[in-house]
Amino acid sequence: MEDLRNKILSLITKQAPKIPSMGFSDANYHFNDTVPLSINSKTVSEANRPADQDILESIEAAYFSIDENYDICRFELGKLPEALDCDEIQRDFKNLKQQHQVVSKKVLQLILEHQNSCNEEFKHVLEVLDKVKKALDLCRISRKELSITKREYQELLFVLANYRKRKLAQNLLNNLKMIKDLYNFDNRLNCSLSEGDYVGAILELQRCQRIANKYRHFTCVAALTYKLQETMENVDNQLDKALAQTCLHFSGDFFFKLQEAFRLIEKPQSSVIDNLHVHFITAIYNQSMNVVQTYVSSHEVLISSDTNGRNPYKTLCHAVPQEVFIPCLIDLCKVLFKIVLSYHKLLNWYNNQDNEYIVENSSPDREYGIEKRKLEHNLVKIWDDIQRKVSSLLLNVDLSIYKFDQFVQVLSVIHRLIQVGDEFCMSKSEELLESIRRQSINYFKNYHAARLDELRIFFENEIWELCPVKSTFNILQLQEFKSLRSLLRNFKRRSLISPQVIPNSSSSNDCCSSTHSQDGSSIYGNYFIRHANYGTPFDSGLDETIIDEDILADENDASGYFSEDSDDDSIEMNNDSGDEISKTPPKEKKDKLNNQKAPILTNTTLSVLRQMGKYLQMSRLLRPIAYKIVMCMTELFYYNLFVVHYFFAGDLTISSNTLYSNQLNVTLKKISDNMILHNQEERETSTDDDRILKPNLSPIVELKNPEQLSGLSERIVAVESLIYLASQFQALQEFLEYLIPQSNKFMLDQFFQQDVVCAVDLRKPVYMSVCVQAFDLRQILIMMSKINWEVKDVMSQHSYYVDVLLKEVHIFNSRLEKVSNKIPIPNVVLRVIWEDVAHIITHTLVQGFSEAKKCSNGGRALMQLDFTQFLSKFEKISNLKPVPHKAYVENYVKAYYLPEYELENWMKEHNEYSTKHFYGLVCCVCQNNKKTRQRLLQIIEDMEKNQVSDR
Repeated sequence: MEDLRNKILSLITKQAPKIPSMGFSDANYHFNDTVPLSINSKTVSEANRPADQDILESIEAAYFSIDENYDICRFELGKLPEALDCDEIQRDFKNLKQQHQVVSKKVLQLILEHQNSCNEEFKHVLEVLDKVKKALDLCRISRKELSITKREYQELLFVLANYRKRKLAQNLLNNLKMIKDLYNFDNRLNCSLSEGDYVGAILELQRCQRIANKYRHFTCVAALTYKLQETMENVDNQLDKALAQTCLHFSGDFFFKLQEAFRLIEKPQSSVIDNLHVHFITAIYNQSMNVVQTYVSSHEVLISSDTNGRNPYKTLCHAVPQEVFIPCLIDLCKVLFKIVLSYHKLLNWYNNQDNEYIVENSSPDREYGIEKRKLEHNLVKIWDDIQRKVSSLLLNVDLSIYKFDQFVQVLSVIHRLIQVGDEFCMSKSEELLESIRRQSINYFKNYHAARLDELRIFFENEIWELCPVKSTFNILQLQEFKSLRSLLRNFKRRSLISPQVIPNSSSSNDCCSSTHSQDGSSIYGNYFIRHANYGTPFDSGLDETIIDEDILADENDASGYFSEDSDDDSIEMNNDSGDEISKTPPKEKKDKLNNQKAPILTNTTLSVLRQMGKYLQMSRLLRPIAYKIVMCMTELFYYNLFVVHYFFAGDLTISSNTLYSNQLNVTLKKISDNMILHNQEERETSTDDDRILKPNLSPIVELKNPEQLSGLSERIVAVESLIYLASQFQALQEFLEYLIPQSNKFMLDQFFQQDVVCAVDLRKPVYMSVCVQAFDLRQILIMMSKINWEVKDVMSQHSYYVDVLLKEVHIFNSRLEKVSNKIPIPNVVLRVIWEDVAHIITHTLVQGFSEAKKCSNGGRALMQLDFTQFLSKFEKISNLKPVPHKAYVENYVKAYYLPEYELENWMKEHNEYSTKHFYGLVCCVCQNNKKTRQRLLQIIEDMEKNQVSDR
């Protein structure tokens, strides 16, 4: 069996070189017809023969091996089993023949298809062969010529070779130096960055990159290229950090270097501006967090953004202790001002048309203004973010527990910050205003209620004695007006010199719309210029108005309208003559008051003046609620007016329409209805009532002692101090009108035109209370009723009651002199007192005359004699010329001489007399004509009814 296998193998080996062939000849094989299977490929039966494609796919992968050492014969023999089967071998042989036949056919087909390409390629091979032959010939010729040259020029070639080696060595040395320089660039780069020479660092880096690209064929330099790229990215980060530093400390030269550096790395300016805006926002947030964090006592405060869904900054603000809130607020404003100042300098740098950067980098295809517009557009965004930071801190504290000075300090800080915002971006700072408005309303409501209650306690403990002050005293000398002195002086000077510069309604309605700050300082360019290089507006002087801030200051006028060393202060701010509160021109005031003594004040009035200063401080700092504050300040005057009337005119025993002016009646009724709680029960039943309890007069004050004219000195001090207070309100009228919106000005006008001026009217009823108690009017009327007015002859001697009345006048005058020794009594007060005396005596005389049942011509002459005698003596005592109400008595006496038919018209024309007076007159005149008397009495009744209906 082994021999048979070897024979078949040798047979296949011999036939192998014939593959592929175009076919086989059947002449070499002769088989009987009985043989069922032929191994001749051409005699293979076509019955059930598979398709060519299937046959190709059935060829085993081993036949397609490209390994030259692979033996395919052994592969086929290896598939034979141990027990050979001839039929199986013939069947396999038939399959191989079929596969061979299909492969040969396919190969022939491919050869025919690519015959043209083969011919062309063969031609190309021939051409290449020809060129190779020519090249070989050229090489032979060259070698031959080189051999000749070598023999003849050998020494010269040695020189050339050595020169070539030298040049190669030099190039190598230069390359090594360049590589060494590349590896030392880190030190140079770090040195340039530390010195702030970003342009030099970038230029060096770019030079190194160009060199590295040129020598990147060196392995070490190729690795350095990646390092240079990373370094360029780090330099970009360094530039970004340096850009962030400009948010706190801006320098034009430094920023110019940064701009040059960004231009070198080809970073768009729009991208730089966007990054700068992000840095400013980040700086505001980080600096605010740092400042507030330093004042938070407990460092365990959770400040993560997801803490109960609250903002971490607001959480920190809520944790700031009350006692360190003001230092925290000031420090926060300081650091925020530095950021705003840097942004302001940045914008000014761009606005500078002579800037070297703008000149060098401007080009026709580049809109440089885009960057400037972006910066201007971001102004409001920057300021809004600052507002939010300060408002968050402001709204997380309870200001109601602070003292007034502390609260004013907070107001000053916020007010100064609003001024900065106005200068920075013309912003009205609505968020800051709303925050301080909410805090101020709550604070001021409690503060005002406490001040009114405190004022009530003052009144209940006031002894109404003269408070000693200097003759040059004015309210600007009070500590509470310290921060208002410069403002009031220059405001008054401005109103006198140039009234048209007083803000109109639009500017007064807005705390930041005017070109002047609320404290009278100039704000545009002022803070940023003054603090451009050092300090902040929040370092000091928050409670004072710096003189340099006021652009209205007149360098040629050192004194000012409200100068402390000028007499104008006492002229304008001290007005002891109530009649001249709003009527006397300034020149007349000066002439009358130059030598006047110190103003009459009480401790309570001085306290009210101090409160006015505090209210004015809050008004100028809280323009959104300035109207409410000013109205509350007017309540201080209202309450003072009511209390003085209640204490010192409440014991008036007579009633007369001429004692009270219509406006005084209206004002007192308005105060009583709207401000005063008349008993404790009302307060207990109405807990939310803002009215103030009516005070009680101190038991120390004695108003019943006739020796002291029923407390005349106390009454004078009370009334005159009230009038002085009214004069101070009027001196501040224009400034108060400046503080409040134009739409609310009519309320203030009503206060000054109707309420303040009626303070002078309070003299008459108060001093009349003294006069009524100083004279025994009832006894005078009794004595007059005993006089016989029906005498026939004209008397030459006046009646006895005139002597009694003059005696009481002398007693009153002596007591009045004692009072004047105790306190200074202004001339205007003396005149009012004597006018009240004349008023009550003349009315008493008319009352006594009207009680006469019968009166003859002699009696009428006696009436005139009595009155003339009284006037002659009274004028000397009172120094009143003419005596007031003289005509009141004379007209009544002369009416006795009127005919009956003229009496009716006379009564209708003289309505100053009472019905009782008319009755007495008619009864005496018509005592003999009953019919006329009845008719006139009926007319009097009708007149009385008409008067009642009119009231």
